[in-house]
Amino acid sequence: MKTLFALSLLLIITAQLTACNTMQGLGKDVQRGGEAIERTAK
Repeated sequence: MKTLFALSLLLIITAQLTACNTMQGLGKDVQRGGEAIERTAK
């Protein structure tokens, strides 16, 4: 059961990283998310 959970989690993380295409893209996505939170907080 733990193995299935770990494998599923790994698959989800991999899919998210490939959706960003590159680690640079991931950084930009995270930055945009943070900026959106800042705008909402103001």
